[in-house]
Amino acid sequence: MKGLVITAKSKTEFKFLSDLLKKLGISSAAMSEEELEDLGLVKLMKSANKSKKVSRETVVAKLRS
Repeated sequence: MKGLVITAKSKTEFKFLSDLLKKLGISSAAMSEEELEDLGLVKLMKSANKSKKVSRETVVAKLRS
């Protein structure tokens, strides 16, 4: 099964969508902005090129800069 992420523009729109989904019998869950950012990071990490190898020194240098 697939999921869907919808970002409401306002509190009113959020309530409307939540109520609509409830009336339609569709399960939903509210997410904080931090959780949405985490979801975006996960998506970005999954799409990253994992075939290239990077030395430990390069990683440490990037973290320090």
